[in-house]
Amino acid sequence: MTEEQEFPAFPYEPYPIQIDFMKALYQSLEKGGVSMLESPTGTGKTLSIISSALQWVIDRKAKERSGVTSSDRVDANNGKACSDDEPDWMRDFTVNKNDNAHENNFKNTKSPFRLRKHANKRVSDGDLFLSDPKVDDLDSKKQRDEFVNKNHDTGLNDEEFLLEEYESEEESFRGERKSKRKSRGAFDSSSGDEVDEEGGSDEEDEGLKVFFCSRTHSQLSQFVKELRKTVFANEIKAVCLGSRKNLCINEDVLKLGNAVRINERCLELQKKKRPDISKLKNLGTNGRIRRTKAYLGCPMLRKHKLQREFKNEISQKGVMDIEDLVQLGRGMGTCPYYGSRRMLPAADLVVLPYQSLLSKPSRESLGLNLKNNIVIIDEAHNLADTLISMYDAKITLSQLDTVQCSIEKYLGRFRNLLGAGNRRYIQTLLVLTRALLKPLANDDNLNSVNDVQDTENLSASKSSGDSAMAINDFLFSLNIDNINLVKLLQYVKESNIIHKVSSYGDRVAMLQKDSATHEEMSTSTSFRAFSDMLLALTNNNGDGRIIISRQQGGHLKYVMLTGEKIFSEIVDQAHAVVLAGGTLQPIEETRERLFPWLPSNQLQFFSCSHIVPPESILPIAVSHGPSGRSFDFCYSSRSSMIQELGLLISNLVAVVPEGIIIFFSSFEYESQVYCAWNTSGILKRIMKKKLVFREPRRNTQVEVVLNEYREAIDRLSNASTGSQNGAIMLAVVGGKVSEGINFSDSMCRCVVMVGLPYPNPSDIELLERIKHIEGLGDLDSAKSSTSLVCESHYGEDVQAGFDILRTCKRRGKEYYENLCMKAVNQSIGRAIRHINDYAAILLVDARYSDDPSKRTSSHPRNKLPLWIKDCLVSSTKGYGEVHRLLHQFFRHRNRGN
Repeated sequence: MTEEQEFPAFPYEPYPIQIDFMKALYQSLEKGGVSMLESPTGTGKTLSIISSALQWVIDRKAKERSGVTSSDRVDANNGKACSDDEPDWMRDFTVNKNDNAHENNFKNTKSPFRLRKHANKRVSDGDLFLSDPKVDDLDSKKQRDEFVNKNHDTGLNDEEFLLEEYESEEESFRGERKSKRKSRGAFDSSSGDEVDEEGGSDEEDEGLKVFFCSRTHSQLSQFVKELRKTVFANEIKAVCLGSRKNLCINEDVLKLGNAVRINERCLELQKKKRPDISKLKNLGTNGRIRRTKAYLGCPMLRKHKLQREFKNEISQKGVMDIEDLVQLGRGMGTCPYYGSRRMLPAADLVVLPYQSLLSKPSRESLGLNLKNNIVIIDEAHNLADTLISMYDAKITLSQLDTVQCSIEKYLGRFRNLLGAGNRRYIQTLLVLTRALLKPLANDDNLNSVNDVQDTENLSASKSSGDSAMAINDFLFSLNIDNINLVKLLQYVKESNIIHKVSSYGDRVAMLQKDSATHEEMSTSTSFRAFSDMLLALTNNNGDGRIIISRQQGGHLKYVMLTGEKIFSEIVDQAHAVVLAGGTLQPIEETRERLFPWLPSNQLQFFSCSHIVPPESILPIAVSHGPSGRSFDFCYSSRSSMIQELGLLISNLVAVVPEGIIIFFSSFEYESQVYCAWNTSGILKRIMKKKLVFREPRRNTQVEVVLNEYREAIDRLSNASTGSQNGAIMLAVVGGKVSEGINFSDSMCRCVVMVGLPYPNPSDIELLERIKHIEGLGDLDSAKSSTSLVCESHYGEDVQAGFDILRTCKRRGKEYYENLCMKAVNQSIGRAIRHINDYAAILLVDARYSDDPSKRTSSHPRNKLPLWIKDCLVSSTKGYGEVHRLLHQFFRHRNRGN
């Protein structure tokens, strides 16, 4: 059926490889399951995805209307989640039509915890490991009233920080059931009183959807730009979702700059949404106090009617990207972040960043329903690492200290007003924070555990480096293994304790006019990090590692090692999951790390060649420089290569027209090279032919530098006089320039890859990941992953990392090599962007050259994309031959033009 399938939405005459790609994608969606589609950068991959996937959606809906696939109809009401980070009216708008049934189910469910207004019973000793015999049960109601009256005019309304009484699972079934409330997230204090009564009137049934996600904001904008070229722009309903940082229009919130602080401030404003009575002292002679009404919520969400109008505008204007949504929101004076989310139920296509779809908390927050829908993940070459990094958790020494001090102050203030249940859990939180501080406070706190622990799984923490431990070993070493972390985490969510304590700490700080400290790090930021770490500690022992570091002030970090269970949730729900990218090889590594349960023969894989003819590219492995020195950019010898590299570039600028992009392994090495060239005079020689630009470290400055680079090429390349004929960009592998930026035509006539950009082997997180991957597929992977070295302790040098790599037999070593070559392929793919483009690709290192004695699968040459590998000049007699090949290549291209 798919062989005769046509794709009329494709706006141009498609090339054969584009037709093949669209047919392969259509067939994958028809079949369902997991598929991987590889199409080199510059081959129109985005347009092919749009034309094929949306055509399939239209065809499927037509079949559903005719009753052909009624059994496969999407359950629109299944899987919707209630968000903990959105306004109440937003929750009411997105509520299911079956809410009453859900509510009845909730009432009939035996929740493990119960919140009670007035409870004087002692929590049973079985709840947590702690007991406090010195604490007597109190008449909470009486003492609350006395406390509020006593502090009525202090300027601090303590009543809002008091907790409702809490009882555990055991006690809740012994006594009479009391009224209960719905559980809330750790940072949600919304009461649910304010309801958008008209919100449900424009609710729509959800239909079949395509979720398209990519890594960066610019890549999503590019997708929308391509979508507008097709007829689907007017035929389907699409919505583009983004982060608060990109969509917020509240200037007071935006000026915070940091994404985390912007999120927290937005949530705080949602909790303070109702009009409030504020007492302000009159400075007049009578000394009276006057009362004024003040709206404490976000001004961009005051008028619910504007949010509905915003949604209608989106529907009428068609496909809009992030910039369009922001512009519309500013013009109407309403929030585009929440406004765009109102389009979700009606949308056929949802365009969103990786984090929003791959992270389960984010999916639940947005209410994304993947059930029987299509998920397309673009730029999926590093998907496994990207996925697990979303579940990392990190807390610094200063944040832990803030949490401990805040809990101690809160307990000191409210101890006599808290029932036994709350006191017990709060004291447990204190024990936990004090324990977590120990490994960061001194050098000897973990030494004693070596006497009782298996040294294969645990090492002493030393001040000169970092250490890694499994979760159970970490908990045992701190004597907190007997705390029921799952129950404690449930208490945190049910009781709202973190919001109460952090809000109290922030209010005290503001009243004390400690604004500098408050701006530097809010209490809620520290508690959010603490909550994330608490959640991380509830993971399975083998899923990740705890990193203990004393560098830069000290921190604890949980590093997730496996994404199998995380990704399986997406695969189980969706009808089809498509991984797309320019270079997805090796696919076996991805399968083993993300969906090992899927047999290799059931993984649908498609790869096409490049649309650019072979004569339009010239890839060369450059093994020697102009003076005859062999290029070796290994870590230990790369400093001695700087002069020879400078001579190479000095010669290139004379033969390569227009733009040259040079990729270095790191910002540090790029800076070292630039300074050395400047000192030796090489930079001056280069600039006689081309202007030199450098990729900035700050992403916010990249666009400015790129514009200057582009303008310089246009100006100098078209100039009738002058010796300069273009520009050079010094870029960094893994930086902004190497991913998502297109350097078509004159922007890049030659891309130079300096060395092999292997990751730093002293990175403890990388080494733990390598050890874990080495053990994949083994019967005893847990033991295998820890048996590579006797201790999980690493010094500041790279020798320990190399030692670990040498012990790897297959998977770990291959993963390390693949990280390098994926970065190489991603970088050099920036040059060729369309069928009439042309460029030279210089791989500058002797290790790229063909050596008959080293023709193994791990050779860098064998990990290049096929369209480059087939044309690669893998060995030359010297730089003279390289120069001759370049001269002929560009002379021929100029003649052709």
